[in-house]
Amino acid sequence: MDSTADLLVIGAGMAGLTAAARATANGATVTVLEKGSATGGSAQFAGYAWTAPTREMMSEINPHGDRALRNAIVDDFAAGLDWIRGRGVECADGVPVLRYGIGHAFDTVQYLDACVREIKAGGGQVLTDAEVRSLVTDGDTVVGADAVVGGESVQFRAGTVLLATGGFQANHELIDEHLHANASQLPLRSNPHSDGGGLRLATSVGADIGPRDAGFYGHLIPAGLKFRDSGDFVELSLYYSEHALLFNLGNKRFYDETQGDHLTANALMEQPESRGLLVADARVYEEFICGSYVEGAVAVDKYSETAKRGGRCGIAATLEDFEYLPEEWGYDGAAIAEEIRKVNAAGQKVFPPREYDFDPLDRGPYYIIETTPAVTFPLVGIRIDENASVLRADGSPIPGLLAAGSDVGGIYRRAYAGGISAALVFGLRAGDSATR
Repeated sequence: MDSTADLLVIGAGMAGLTAAARATANGATVTVLEKGSATGGSAQFAGYAWTAPTREMMSEINPHGDRALRNAIVDDFAAGLDWIRGRGVECADGVPVLRYGIGHAFDTVQYLDACVREIKAGGGQVLTDAEVRSLVTDGDTVVGADAVVGGESVQFRAGTVLLATGGFQANHELIDEHLHANASQLPLRSNPHSDGGGLRLATSVGADIGPRDAGFYGHLIPAGLKFRDSGDFVELSLYYSEHALLFNLGNKRFYDETQGDHLTANALMEQPESRGLLVADARVYEEFICGSYVEGAVAVDKYSETAKRGGRCGIAATLEDFEYLPEEWGYDGAAIAEEIRKVNAAGQKVFPPREYDFDPLDRGPYYIIETTPAVTFPLVGIRIDENASVLRADGSPIPGLLAAGSDVGGIYRRAYAGGISAALVFGLRAGDSATR
């Protein structure tokens, strides 16, 4: 085991392996330390890289994100796709994602495996089951890390250290502190190893974190159902919610669902008990529940899947039938039916508004699922500049320390335009910064 390298990467997901492969291609020696028993992180469950196609669109949907960081994703995304293709991995033609993005399907596992092979072929090493305990500093410069690998304590020294541990969604204390007091009760839509290691290491040497109100990326899923495996991260996500209506335990709408399922999930987290009733009519069922969320993806009937697994759901032939909603669910079905009538009558004047879908929900039967948010990763994280350098509260960089991927905060703030794209772009920028 070599304990010295030009670049030490902590975390072997999309950002970490991309940075390590890029640095290797630039002629650097690289060591990657991964806490889990295998590489890939949550990126291995993805299948698309997508983002907003222009700076203007990114600004429109993500106005409060750091301008330099959000622009970097737009500016470098095409080159990032070329980098993936350069590893022998096919990227499909672009297709619409949500109402504002363009996405490209690719085999993320094939890409991540290609990065590992490239790192090793370049003389680097990728070590799994490696627990990083602390960073090593020389004055105010980060020069390595102390870790335990295979039961052996090792001090790794490097010219640059990159934090790419995937966020802190698996750490109950941290998500309760930085997301919401209910956050630790919500399902984890992610790998279980992203427990805040990067955040802990960064703050130990004076890194700033934020933005405090950035929220998280995740999706609504049927309440009470557990993920059986990573395939459920897509199969149980109720992407169609942007065309449905969502009611809280007070039997009221509280958010513009048409802004997108990922943002509605943030809004529902802050409602009583972080659960609500999602209602779709026959039009939404036929066009969106039974359709592909992204062109080319496998379509899954989310209602039938919820019913098959014993989730809390039901079908009402008419709005009048809502009064038979089970009392133990905690909702007033007749009150919800009346709210739906009001939404249908109000059209574009409805409040909360429905900015992107004004069609009424007036075609029975109605498909009802109780839902709750599931957290994929927080948007709060380590502050960086456009070169992936970790920043202190005063905006100055910490010498020798970089961060990328879901460890980073500030790219999106109550908004989202792709996690794989952000990890790819800042992984590449980190690899270049480490070898510049």
